[in-house]
Amino acid sequence: MTRASDTQGGPVTAVTVSKEGLPAWLDPVVHAVETVRPRQLSRFLPPEDGAGRQSAVLILFGEGDRGPELLLMERASSLRSHAGQPSFPGGALDPEDGDPRGDGPLRAALREAEEETGLDPAGVQLFGVLPRLYIPVSGFVVTPVLGWWREPSPVAVVDPNETARVFTVPVADLTDPANRATTIHPSGHQGPAFLVKSTLVWGFTAGIIDRLLHYAGWERPWDREKRVPLDWRA
Repeated sequence: MTRASDTQGGPVTAVTVSKEGLPAWLDPVVHAVETVRPRQLSRFLPPEDGAGRQSAVLILFGEGDRGPELLLMERASSLRSHAGQPSFPGGALDPEDGDPRGDGPLRAALREAEEETGLDPAGVQLFGVLPRLYIPVSGFVVTPVLGWWREPSPVAVVDPNETARVFTVPVADLTDPANRATTIHPSGHQGPAFLVKSTLVWGFTAGIIDRLLHYAGWERPWDREKRVPLDWRA
């Protein structure tokens, strides 16, 4: 179980990764995390020269009225990087988070989630870490950290300058073929997308969700010819 300081926004004092006591429905996700290889997740991997800004995101699974769900947020439209995009909570590592190749990403993922959504890290059990990936457009090297929302806490927008909204999405909606599409960026890049909660989840976040659903065996056949064009500003 992860533990955090008693003060809002304070440093996480200890972090552990444990699979003990997870709900059985998470077993396929745990297996996927343990067996997936970097190239199976993305063709964009961290530069070999070590360039890129180290960051982490929290992929948090909870259980809602309609079963398993994921915590997402929508970034403020005023941000310089990835403005207006739905995303996992997360951000760049701070020096106090610790070693980027050690438990630094674990601390960063929990800290950022607390700062952005008001999440109480004490109720989160981290159970896995995916290989580090790269976002070329922003230069971030991202470590996806997976957690189980063992003890749910209220979440909401903490800073409107950074976050437009905070919401959960049932996995059932993410796997529904009617909610799936392929985005076409003006650059020509294509990628998976999800039309859920009155928003379009695309880019890095959609790519991770797509691969997790696939390797966990939760993916349902969907129409890959269904296209959604992206605005040129995306």
